[in-house]
Amino acid sequence: ETTGETLADISKHGEIFVAAQGGRGGLGNINFANSTRQTPRFAEDGTPGQERSLVLELKLLADVGLLGFPNAGKSTFISRVSRARPKIADYPFTTLTPNLGVVQYKDRQSFVMADIPGLIEGASEGIGLGLQFLRHVERCRVLVHLIDLSAVVEERDPVNDVLVLNRELQHHSQLLAQKPQVIVANKLDLPHAQEALAAFTEKMNGFGIQVLSLSGATGEGATQVLDAV
Repeated sequence: ETTGETLADISKHGEIFVAAQGGRGGLGNINFANSTRQTPRFAEDGTPGQERSLVLELKLLADVGLLGFPNAGKSTFISRVSRARPKIADYPFTTLTPNLGVVQYKDRQSFVMADIPGLIEGASEGIGLGLQFLRHVERCRVLVHLIDLSAVVEERDPVNDVLVLNRELQHHSQLLAQKPQVIVANKLDLPHAQEALAAFTEKMNGFGIQVLSLSGATGEGATQVLDAV
């Protein structure tokens, strides 16, 4: 707790780490019995054990992490492709804790998807809810960026949203920033999102990044996203 040093990272079944060593136990009264003193009323004290103040931090185990700005449609998507039933509403920061869903894929394959509360600029520095949840995607093998194309009516640039998300990942952990990513343009059931798709796709293709399209509300494009994942 005082130094912030990581003592152990337990991520495999059966792993054991001794965080504090107990003291040697003292001898009980039976060890002092003899022929003339068959029930001694005294015993030996043990030695003190090791005492430490530690911080235990949970990191969720998921294969896929869903990332995006607040109200980007992450909860809607995970509820469509899994049996997870997170709270869904039309206002930001509806999700306050990570949600896990098991996605049943083709040929009886399955994987675990984590819906992480919305990130905003400065999340890696503690702004919003991001910092306390970014650690949960450190275990994920693939990150899915859900980009809300309907935000263009708020004069938000979807390309900038991608850059901000990646910048926050990089500030939090270089390892996190290097994970494979799938970029998904969401909310294409809305007319202004459809109008913004071509320009967004062209700009992202210029960076050498493929864009998948999705409507979390109708499910259109969900199969292609899962194929890419």
